[in-house]
Amino acid sequence: MAQSARVPITNVFMGGDYTGVIHVGPNKTAMNVILDTGSSALALSGHKYKPKAGDKTTRLAQTDSYGDGSSWTGAVIQTQISLGDGAGTLHLPDGNASIAYIESSNMFRGADGILGLAYAKLDDAFTMPKDTWAQKYPSVDVRSGKEGELAPYLTQLNASGAAPNIISFLTHRSFVRSGHGDGADPANNGVMIVGGGEEATDLYSGAFKSVKVLDDAWYSTNLKAVIVGKSDPILGRRQGPKGMPSNSIIDSGTNSLNLSPGVLQAVASKLTPDQRQLLSQSVADSQLVSVDALKLDGWPTITFVLEGSTGDVKLDVAPTDYWQVDTEHVGAALAAITQGDAGFTILGLPLMNPYFTVFDGEAAAGRGVVKFAAKAVKP
Repeated sequence: MAQSARVPITNVFMGGDYTGVIHVGPNKTAMNVILDTGSSALALSGHKYKPKAGDKTTRLAQTDSYGDGSSWTGAVIQTQISLGDGAGTLHLPDGNASIAYIESSNMFRGADGILGLAYAKLDDAFTMPKDTWAQKYPSVDVRSGKEGELAPYLTQLNASGAAPNIISFLTHRSFVRSGHGDGADPANNGVMIVGGGEEATDLYSGAFKSVKVLDDAWYSTNLKAVIVGKSDPILGRRQGPKGMPSNSIIDSGTNSLNLSPGVLQAVASKLTPDQRQLLSQSVADSQLVSVDALKLDGWPTITFVLEGSTGDVKLDVAPTDYWQVDTEHVGAALAAITQGDAGFTILGLPLMNPYFTVFDGEAAAGRGVVKFAAKAVKP
């Protein structure tokens, strides 16, 4: 039985977020799903997949929303799910999946669904009086049901003995690079490994840096400081906003460095006046900047200092990672930096893109760690 599976991934369908193909149901229908370590549910668009003979409908329903305002409500079914190719295929005979019968217009967009890769705490489901696919309860009614946790995909794989609860990524971009072949452009493609990562020595070099996970809701981390170039560190606070177990998370489903307002303002203060103006235009209005005007060579590296398993871990994000050149068209750039909520930072793809990243949900007695190693494969 395969213990890990390699899956090609691409950012072209979502304009930045990465997707990969899983096969669902008795007919092994190919479904291109968003890959998200910031959530836990597997949800498929009801426009793309409907329960078939052999799928088991249930009395469970789910409803979920995300930081960009997108949302869905769906009926939980049990179905066959496979991932990978050939001998490296992982099979799950009774996987939990929600079929979304309500979805916001910005939910799945160019994808067929979303595959949450975080922990069970985020995969809540509600028991309803009747079969949820037949009844298609409204979102407000679903929330009135009896709440419980549903086993996410990775948890089910692990429990079945098919693969360890580990997910790894090789990514390169936060937004699609234009003018270089788009879907055929190596910069717009990558690799996901389900069930492993450290054995993939062709994808990384050197030792891993291990970031401590503080809580098994999200991949919750302690952002201790941010260093802009050679300036003094911007010190963070460990306590996150109310209801959050930490001040930051690492999330493959966010294509920016989503900085708290205080951190963003402090980072900007370390830049030159011209750089501050360009960054402000891009962050506030998603305004494209001319690469020639950007003068990227003059921008500093931003270093994020996170609490590690044995000491502080420093992860560098180069200007070429937090500014995405050739976005929308050749010669234009867009900052992969956004402003988030007070006291909370989401470290998305710009932090992952310079590295081979392993989300190890089995380490630290199941609380997990996130490991980073230098990439051996570059576009």
